[in-house]
Amino acid sequence: MITLVTGATGFLGSHVARQLVARGEAVRVLVRPSSQLHAIEASPVEQVAGDLRDMASVYRAMAGVGRVYHVAADYRFGVRHPNEIYDSNVTGTRNLLQAASRAGVERFIYTSSVATIAVPRNGCLPNEETVAGLEEMIGHYKRSKFLAEAEAVRAAAEGLPVVVVNPTTPVGPGDWKPTPTGRIIVDFLNGRMRGYVDTGLNVVPVEDAAAGHLLAAECGRVGQRYILGGRNMTLKEILDVLSALSGRRVPRLRLPHAVALAAGHVDRVASFVLRREPQIPLEGVRMARHKMFVDVSKAERELGFVAGSVEQALGRAVRWYEENGYLSARHARRVARPQAVQGDSRVAGQ
Repeated sequence: MITLVTGATGFLGSHVARQLVARGEAVRVLVRPSSQLHAIEASPVEQVAGDLRDMASVYRAMAGVGRVYHVAADYRFGVRHPNEIYDSNVTGTRNLLQAASRAGVERFIYTSSVATIAVPRNGCLPNEETVAGLEEMIGHYKRSKFLAEAEAVRAAAEGLPVVVVNPTTPVGPGDWKPTPTGRIIVDFLNGRMRGYVDTGLNVVPVEDAAAGHLLAAECGRVGQRYILGGRNMTLKEILDVLSALSGRRVPRLRLPHAVALAAGHVDRVASFVLRREPQIPLEGVRMARHKMFVDVSKAERELGFVAGSVEQALGRAVRWYEENGYLSARHARRVARPQAVQGDSRVAGQ
């Protein structure tokens, strides 16, 4: 049986693909001609060139496939052409679901986002039963993932064996792009972070989030959602861990959201004039108004999902960013190399 993985050249998808290979599965990956292949160049996977927006290439990739892990997503904030986000995340998902239905796959794991669940609610943490509306989704990325998840849930209701997973914020080695979260880590390590806002995230080791996908394929109930998360942490707590790992000081300045929002508007104008991507995306600032904390107990209870140490995962991330040239020479010398934690073998490339 062939297992198809989309997004295998990305951060989370590459870990999913490697774990499938490690357990002996024949893995096929759909890659765009323009994709950077660093994340999978050492993996014995079959590569099929194509694009989720191109139905013909999707059908080619689906030939002979028994299982699908649809991890691919356009994960950017502040894009100049928002239609690109919807084309990739919504139309691309719809195309893949259609092709999977025609192929009669036995299981389809759709990687959604915690963003479709982690909306402000009084009195309790959001969980898989939280009902949110499109109007609560801040920015094009969140809206596109909300709409794409609705496509997956609809396909499940129509008989396709779809299980939805909602990863929180993965951290660890292999974030080549890097993701928006990875950029926060890199900016901190390079001394480019002058202040921070009072916000929070649920953080999970990327290797565990990937393993949760495999558990969902084996144990997940069709049509259900599973949050693959670890620990609820404020941004300040995350920076404190990075400080202990790197020897860099946490910025003293805690920015009011109004100030951060004003800076985002100024940066938006500058990015338009200079024709560059925003360095302070307004979507990210608006999202930071509430802490994206969630209840992760359903995946633990039904899938047997267990998330490891966030400190260790951040340590692996710091080592990886340093070893792969994301830190300037001056700041790389300042980073105190984190000591491997005994019994933790999940280092980059494993």
